[in-house]
Amino acid sequence: MFARYQQNSYRHNELKSPREVYNVKRDFTVVIERDEDGIYVASVPELVGCHTQAKTLDELRERITEAVQLYLEVESEKVGASEFIGIQRVGVSV
Repeated sequence: MFARYQQNSYRHNELKSPREVYNVKRDFTVVIERDEDGIYVASVPELVGCHTQAKTLDELRERITEAVQLYLEVESEKVGASEFIGIQRVGVSV
C-alpha cells in the first residue's frame, strides 16, 4: 500500500495511508430494492460485490455507507469513475 509522510504533521517514523492524508469525499449511486420478505437491499453498481440489507431504510443507509467505506479500504485501486445516467424499467412478455 502507498504511504506518504508529511513534515510537521506526523513524527518522522509515522507513515499514513493516502486515505488518512487526503480525506476525499466521493459520491456513489446506490440501488435500493425491497425483496419478497420486505427486507431492503442496497447495492452499489460501481463497486462490484458491494451490497447489504436491512429491515428499515435508516438502517440500510448506515449499512451501505459502512459497506462502501470498507470496500474502498480494500479495493480502492479497482474503483474507476463512472457517470450515473439513469434508471429504466423494461417490460418483457414471458
